Amino acid sequence: MTYLVTGANRGIGLEFARQLSERGDQVIATARDPKKARELARLGVQVEPLDVAEERSVGRLADRLSATAVDILIHNAAIGTAGPGIDRLSIEDVERHFRVNALGPLALTQALLPSLRAGKRRTIVGLTSGLGSVSGDNSGDWYAYRASKAALNMLMRTAAAELAREKFICVVISPGWVRTEMGGKGAPLSPEESVGAMLKVIDRLSPSDTGRFLDRRGKDVPW
Repeated sequence: MTYLVTGANRGIGLEFARQLSERGDQVIATARDPKKARELARLGVQVEPLDVAEERSVGRLADRLSATAVDILIHNAAIGTAGPGIDRLSIEDVERHFRVNALGPLALTQALLPSLRAGKRRTIVGLTSGLGSVSGDNSGDWYAYRASKAALNMLMRTAAAELAREKFICVVISPGWVRTEMGGKGAPLSPEESVGAMLKVIDRLSPSDTGRFLDRRGKDVPW
């Protein structure tokens, strides 16, 4: 299988690239600056430059992959900070979160549709967060991150409905609280644990699963 993983220079994305390459899958891994992605380069996977927030960068990647079939696209690249309360919230920061976390994956999905249609699995996975659950928000904070992940959820759900007739599988998966640069050192899960669990879920996805919001174990998360 051929996987394309965005934001693979560190954390969860890097771990996806590592585990997939170790088990023999073809991996196309993206990073904003491949020259700085030394750990990724050591894996021997195909590394491509991509800034998901820049339409021209997305277009250039799609052009380079125009003759490549992609079986599974994993939207991993994201930004996220707790941020201040509503009285000091920066609208510019909110817009930046939307550009990276929601609009970027939408643009990349759109640009790579020919490659995905040529693939065998036709699977699109958006890595979301429990913080993107509207019904689960009882604590506040994380305005930009929550809203952008909720937007990603809706965009993937809408794509699932539209592309179902072509047997696409579009889901969002929450990796849990993981020890990464974003998650912090106090998080209970290692990248290895989280990615290992998510790959088991991704491996068994079928068209009947399209449109679901799942946790790393494959259980449904409330929207």
